[in-house]
Amino acid sequence: MEKIAIVGVGQTTYERSKIETFDELVFEAATKALKDAGGEIGDIDNIITVSNDFWDGRTISSMAIQDAAGSWGKDISTVEGDGTFGALYGMMRILSGSFNTTLVVSHMKGSESIMNLITNAMFDPIYQRSLGIDATSSAALQARMYMEMSGAKEEDLALVSVKNHKNAKNNPFAQLPMDITVDDVMKSKRLADPLKVLDCSPISDGAAAVVLANEKGLKRFKKDPVWINGVGHTSDSYTLGYRDLAKPRALKDASQKAFKMAGIKDPLKELDVCELYDAYSYMELMWYEGIGLAKEGKGAELIKSGETGIDGSLPVNPSGGVISAHPVLVAGLARLIEATLQVRGEADKRQIKGAKTALAQGINGPCGQAHCVFVVGT
Repeated sequence: MEKIAIVGVGQTTYERSKIETFDELVFEAATKALKDAGGEIGDIDNIITVSNDFWDGRTISSMAIQDAAGSWGKDISTVEGDGTFGALYGMMRILSGSFNTTLVVSHMKGSESIMNLITNAMFDPIYQRSLGIDATSSAALQARMYMEMSGAKEEDLALVSVKNHKNAKNNPFAQLPMDITVDDVMKSKRLADPLKVLDCSPISDGAAAVVLANEKGLKRFKKDPVWINGVGHTSDSYTLGYRDLAKPRALKDASQKAFKMAGIKDPLKELDVCELYDAYSYMELMWYEGIGLAKEGKGAELIKSGETGIDGSLPVNPSGGVISAHPVLVAGLARLIEATLQVRGEADKRQIKGAKTALAQGINGPCGQAHCVFVVGT
C-alpha cells in the first residue's frame, strides 16, 4: 500500500463557550495546520470537512464552512461523524490515486446545542427515543454492564478522571485541567447511575485539522512526516440490545486490523503512548481491554498498576483525553493530533520521552458503536 503521512496539524483551544463562529474556528484550525506543514492552501488537492447538521443547527452545515476551509475551486467531501473517520476518508481519497494531498478539518460548538435533545435523537425513534435515553444515560447502562462483568468499582472508574484531569494541566488546549481526588469524583453530582459529573466529559467548542500527503505530495511541504503505519475501522450493531455492551468487539477488531498493518504483535510493549476516546471514565478501562492492553475484565487492574500514568510504561491520554475536553466530531481528530505531536517530540510538558509509535482512537455512535484506530510513527 502507498505510504500516507501526517505532515501538518492544527487545533484551537477547547472551551465551554467560544465567541468565535463556526467559520472562524474552521479557519483557525486549517490555517494552523497549513502553517505547521510549511505549506499553503494551494498545496492542497482535496478537502474533507467533518460536521453534523444537528449539532450545527442548520441544513448542509458542511457547505456553510467550506470557504473557511479553503475549498473554493477544489474537490471537497464531508464526513458526518468523528474526525478520525474524516482522516480515514481523506487517506482513502489519496490512496484512490486521484489526489496527493488532503486537508481534513472538523468543528464543533457544543455550547450552541442542546446535548440531551440531540443525543436522544440518535436513537431509534420507535422503540428507544421515547424512553428519553441519551448519550449519558446510555453510557450509564454500559458502565453498569461493564462493572457487573469485570467487578470494577466506581472508585476504579474515578481513577481515570483523576489521572486525565491532572494530565490536562500540561496541555494548553485542554478545557478542564485540574487536580482532583477519587473522593471528589465520588462526591460530585450523580447524573445517571453509576456516572457522576466528574465521570463525564464536558460540553466543548473547538476545531482541529490535519494535512495528509503521499510521498509525492510531501515534496510540497517542509515538515518531516509522521507516517500512518496502521489503521483499522469496524462498526457494531446500532441497536444496543444486539451487542454485549461490556465487551467492545468492534474496537478489538479495528485495533487488530491496525496492528496487523503496522506489524505490532504486543501493543502493551510496542506502543509508546495511547490517546483513547474517554468520553466517560469507564470507557478508558473498556478500551484498554478492546485494544489488548489488558485482558477482559482487567482494565481496572491496569490503571491501578500505574502503567498508564504519565510516568508509566505506556502512558494513556497524557493530553488529558476527551474527559478534559469533548468537542463532539473533533475529539477523535484531536487524539490523532496529540499522537502526532508525541511522535514528533513536540508535545511540550506532556511529552513522553522517546515516543516513536503512538495509537489514536475515535468512536462513532451510541456506546462506542464504531471505532477507528490509527497507529502512527516515524
